[in-house]
Amino acid sequence: MKRLATLACAALVLAVPMVIAAAATPSTGDAPDQQSLFSTVSKLDADFFDAFNHCASPDQLQKHANYLVPNLEFYHDKGGVTWSRRDYLANTKNHVCGQFRRELIAGSLQVFPIKDYGAIEQGKQKFCWLKSGKCFGEAQFLVLWHHLDNRWVITRVFSYGHLPIE
Repeated sequence: MKRLATLACAALVLAVPMVIAAAATPSTGDAPDQQSLFSTVSKLDADFFDAFNHCASPDQLQKHANYLVPNLEFYHDKGGVTWSRRDYLANTKNHVCGQFRRELIAGSLQVFPIKDYGAIEQGKQKFCWLKSGKCFGEAQFLVLWHHLDNRWVITRVFSYGHLPIE
């Protein structure tokens, strides 16, 4: 019995490193590799915010809206929570369009895969007045992208840590 317990412990000690190594090995198959995912989400960010930056045009506001699910949740540290795409778009139209633009801060973008769902996009952004071009604030952001029916849509957005630029 003592010998059997010793063999079981030895097997466990030998198996743990193999389990850890297997868990740390990136999966292959239909999951995109990290560089491909980064490129995809980076392009999505550029297109989504290009439409945001030109949302004074109804076509661009609609293009911006097409990235968002109807039950979008938007969390803003200064403005609170918005619980739908409709309300988010109304706020954007009333407080953003034709007034300021968003710029991604170079080198800040990070992308993390979510198995069988999509990706988390994280980074830093700044906001600049359209008329003067002067940037007035910056913040961190997190966007939850869902790869659904062969297209990418946004389900959650977090914009936080807003600070003025002086």
